[in-house]
Amino acid sequence: MSSLHPVVERVTARIIEKSKPGRTRYLELMEREGEKHGNRGFLGCSNLAHGFAAAGEDKSAIAFAGARNIGIVTAYNDMLSAHQPYGRYPEAMKLYAREVGATAQVAGGVPAMCDGVTQGFDGMELSLFSRDVIALSTAVALSHAMFDGMALLGICDKIVPGLVMGALRFGHLPAVLVPGGPMPSGIANKDKQKVRQLYTEGKATRAELLESEMKSYHAPGTCTFYGTANSNQMMMEMMGLHVPGAAFVPPGTALRGQLTRAAVHRLAAITREGGDYRPMARVVDEKAIVNAVVGLLATGGSTNHAIHLPAMARAAGITLDWTDIDDLSAVVPLLARVYPNGSGDVNHFQAAGGTSYVVRELLGTGLAHGDILTIDPRGMAAYAQEPALEGEALVWRHAPVESGDPEMLRPASAPFQADGGLRLVQGNLGRATFKTSAVDPARWTVEAPCRVFDTQEAVQEAFKAGELDRDVIVVVRFQGPRANGMPELHKLTPPLGVLQDRGFKVALVTDGRMSGASGKVPAAIHVTPEALGGGALALLRDGDMVRLCAVEGTLSVLADLAGREAAPAPPFVAGMGRELFAMLRHGADGAEQGGSAMLATAGL
Repeated sequence: MSSLHPVVERVTARIIEKSKPGRTRYLELMEREGEKHGNRGFLGCSNLAHGFAAAGEDKSAIAFAGARNIGIVTAYNDMLSAHQPYGRYPEAMKLYAREVGATAQVAGGVPAMCDGVTQGFDGMELSLFSRDVIALSTAVALSHAMFDGMALLGICDKIVPGLVMGALRFGHLPAVLVPGGPMPSGIANKDKQKVRQLYTEGKATRAELLESEMKSYHAPGTCTFYGTANSNQMMMEMMGLHVPGAAFVPPGTALRGQLTRAAVHRLAAITREGGDYRPMARVVDEKAIVNAVVGLLATGGSTNHAIHLPAMARAAGITLDWTDIDDLSAVVPLLARVYPNGSGDVNHFQAAGGTSYVVRELLGTGLAHGDILTIDPRGMAAYAQEPALEGEALVWRHAPVESGDPEMLRPASAPFQADGGLRLVQGNLGRATFKTSAVDPARWTVEAPCRVFDTQEAVQEAFKAGELDRDVIVVVRFQGPRANGMPELHKLTPPLGVLQDRGFKVALVTDGRMSGASGKVPAAIHVTPEALGGGALALLRDGDMVRLCAVEGTLSVLADLAGREAAPAPPFVAGMGRELFAMLRHGADGAEQGGSAMLATAGL
């Protein structure tokens, strides 16, 4: 393991310094909570009886033997392909717990929505705030104080950040994230993209498009592109919250089952009574957050985590901002090209060497902290190993020395590019995120007249009418947390891609979101301050010259905005339950702080 890279060391020290007040308050709170609620014996007899009344054969162990009781918080539903396998997990996990003299109960469920289903429709406006709801639901589940450890069952976009945020407020308990694994690979990604673009151009029918999509999303397991869900799994490995190597093992396999078994056994061992106490509050520290950022950058992960990482950090009393991410991105090389940054998916990535290869390369070049407290007693070095079965026994082997596919995965000595490709751009239009890893460097600078829209539907209409067939920077505003919940805007990807393929210089500027599924078009996203409530995007007019440059890190309008009146936000229209989320919209803070009403109103 090499000495720590000086930039990683400097950024970590800066995060530690600015986090001191919040981190101190957080750790003091966790210490008090551990003393007050660290053992369920403080509950009255009637309270306890309610808590294990339906525990069956585990009742006496919980009541009289003081068994280590694991609280399972599950995001199971069988509409999400990624979460469908969780249906049978609690039953198996209870058996695994009994093997080590522990018990397990389902503490509660959290909602789990699929951005792939709601993408481009009204339901997507609930998506970001579902993260706060998941965190709150996690807190409700754990509020019974019946548990000695937390098993968190979640995979997808807002679900893992929400589970982590909620669980961190019970950080006196240890926690393990238990994944489910990716579905088998479907049709080639380039073929899927080709049909999508043909449909956008009117050259493919809806039936042909649906047939293509069904061949891509076709079985239980996580979607196989490297979007937010799979980026979540990489980050949990980098933070030491998984059993090592658990991220990308397919569901329904013997190895997957043994990894879940190991997660339960390990969680029982790291409780206060287990002899190797590792509370979540100590596992998730400033170094672990830096590791998560580094892992995200090295693999070209989802831009959504420019929002989720600051939010998760805040829940642990840690302050992380986009300057920190930008500084790390400048020195962390891009080691992986997984679709949409490359042609292969996460199954191909796993076969080429996967997370263990990436972790080994990052530790070996001093780009990640090797001395963090993980749930595994071997520390971060364990995550540079990959799990396997020898007979029925779970073992770990060293990561492969050579990449199995240099077009997918490369060593730090010969990366795809020298930086992590997640850049901060800023100027008189605000601060924003620009993901360069999927964009041709020749397109990193675009200067063109802007065309301003308030909805993505209006962009599509203008595209179909031929109004965008020119060099243009498309501005889509009033898409921030306070305006409409900050939906992802993937309806824009195909038409903007078509314009770019026609030879035009095209870019997107928006206070909305695009995830790791975003593609080849240069985009400044998450612009903050957002248009609603004072952001400069509300002052733009059609034809203003806008300059977006990832090389210089700039996002500016060349016109003088002084004296302009802000455009009014579109009127809110009720429906799809969005009206119920008004409190979350009105209370949300900026994207760089995490876009959370829950954290803002809690004073975190």
